Amino acid sequence: MLNIVLFGPPGAGKGTQAGRIKDHYSIIHLSTGDIFRYNIKQSTKLGLLAKSYMDKGELVPDEVTIKMLESEVVKYPKSLGFIFDGFPRTTKQAEALDIFLDSKNMSISKMIALDVPNKELINRLLFRGKKSGRADDQNEEIIANRIKVYEDQTAVLANYYKSQNKLYSVNGIGSVDEITQRLYNAIDN
Repeated sequence: MLNIVLFGPPGAGKGTQAGRIKDHYSIIHLSTGDIFRYNIKQSTKLGLLAKSYMDKGELVPDEVTIKMLESEVVKYPKSLGFIFDGFPRTTKQAEALDIFLDSKNMSISKMIALDVPNKELINRLLFRGKKSGRADDQNEEIIANRIKVYEDQTAVLANYYKSQNKLYSVNGIGSVDEITQRLYNAIDN
């Protein structure tokens, strides 16, 4: 079973690349952003709680995120694996994910980190905001806060997977196809 954590700051291209990886390896793509947006749109209790944090560019509390993610994983008992996009974001979440996956006789195979400079991230997110209408991608101050939260609270998670020899870093600059090929190489090696 192939279980990948696709890691990187907001705007690194995780969603785009996760779709390609999902198709190439026939695994399930679980995007916490998509899961949050669905729950927000449906006005679920967890969704409304998540929205109150997301609107400020802050991380959604671990217990909310973990409950949403676990409910998604159990929907696919015959999956060949999962690509986790946007989760885990903290060491506590990574530990909770490991415990949950272990209870299902699974584990994380690799964490693949997309490396992209901050200026490029801001430009990508502003462009995405114009195309998609997503409010969290249209305000440079909120974007800068999201990147800072990532750097302060999430980037340290790489050490958790590095200590398990599961961390692979991939250059996130170039054409979509070039980046995809780098990701395939990291997964296959």
